[in-house]
Amino acid sequence: MIGIRVFRATDDPDACQKYIDGHRRILEIHGVTKITSYKHDWLEDPHTMIILVEDKEQGRVLGGARLQLKRSGISLPIELALFKYDSKILDMVQEAELNGGTSELCGLWNSMEVAGMGIGSYILSRIGAAISSQLPITSIFVLCSPVTVRMGRRVGAVVERTLGNNGLFYYPKDDLIATAMILADCDTLVNADASERELIYDLRATPIQKRVERGPKGQFELNYDILIRRLDYNGVDKK
Repeated sequence: MIGIRVFRATDDPDACQKYIDGHRRILEIHGVTKITSYKHDWLEDPHTMIILVEDKEQGRVLGGARLQLKRSGISLPIELALFKYDSKILDMVQEAELNGGTSELCGLWNSMEVAGMGIGSYILSRIGAAISSQLPITSIFVLCSPVTVRMGRRVGAVVERTLGNNGLFYYPKDDLIATAMILADCDTLVNADASERELIYDLRATPIQKRVERGPKGQFELNYDILIRRLDYNGVDKK
């Protein structure tokens, strides 16, 4: 049984380490050894939310992502990745933080075992948008690979064409292209596909549920528990 849960990084260090190890293996398979989102300062940041995909019976981590809030004085990975190419990213993030709070969806990966099921692109991106309603943010930045740009658009993110070369950067290697995108309207999702918006609203209304998902490789059952616990402390309550 595959399950997805969301928790603060500080609440489950063991699960975070499994997430890190799995992400590192996938990066190495693709020849990537240096990437800003692979810094681990978020491990001690209660404002970083982990989206974890697990084999519930065997306790194995099959994928995941982070929704990292711009809090606690920690730079977002997109700031660290892009400022040397285009310093406007710093002002853009600062403005978004002042205008309701912002974050970044980063560190997305899935194991080869679940490749082709839509987890690493479609479902993780959808959950990132869904859990934003529980957090003090109104926007989400994301640095997309070419294959995930389409999913970013599906959930309502748009290419930030004022950055780089019309939104494009050579990152994390000179032969790879990354696209800077932002979901600027987390509450309304006005730019999202209608079907995707409906799925996100359903997850917001019922964060604990079981659903049959359909990916390129067919149907599979997925247990969702995306209710973030322990948010009742200063500075993290939803505004």
